[in-house]
Amino acid sequence: MKKGIIGKKLGMTQIFAEDGSVIPVTVIEAGPCSVTQKKTNETDGYEAVQLAFEDMREKLVTKPLAGHYKKAGVSPKRHLKEFRLEDISALNVGDVVAADTFASGDKVDITGITKGHGYSGVVKRWNAHKLRMTHGVGPVHRQPGSMGANSSPSRIFKNKIMPGQYGNEQVTVLNLEVVKVDAERNLVAVKGAVPGPKGGIVFIRDSVKA
Repeated sequence: MKKGIIGKKLGMTQIFAEDGSVIPVTVIEAGPCSVTQKKTNETDGYEAVQLAFEDMREKLVTKPLAGHYKKAGVSPKRHLKEFRLEDISALNVGDVVAADTFASGDKVDITGITKGHGYSGVVKRWNAHKLRMTHGVGPVHRQPGSMGANSSPSRIFKNKIMPGQYGNEQVTVLNLEVVKVDAERNLVAVKGAVPGPKGGIVFIRDSVKA
């Protein structure tokens, strides 16, 4: 990974290409992020930088974190994330990483927390087929159906679709294309959808499979 940044999903819109085609894009407020820590092979056994994003009130920061920010000479931030970069020589503690670290045409991987739907049934969670809405089928029509024989194997196989927690999990979407970068307003427009709700925190990095 050569580049990385923390951002906030603002929502989706569309951009018209030069040939008139419509490109659906997700707009992300990418940075500015401050470098709060630098890890090297000599001290930590690997190379990485820790980025901080989104200002917060000083009274809301815990004492250990307040000391961490004070040592780095950075105002208190709400989010911290470590990025393992191939070359960190150009970055130092206190530096600012902005949206212009990416350019139009770049391929990126974006990680976010998906929308949470709570405890959901199999129809909503797995798109399972409903039972027929006819006489004699009830009293329920949205159950998962047969769980298997009682005699053998006398158990439910692993990976059987069941009700449960749906969403609110970390998901990474690979190989998204950066369509436009607005450095003045710290905005990055990425082609396609990105995990999470509006206002959700996302992590943008170079694509590992580009």
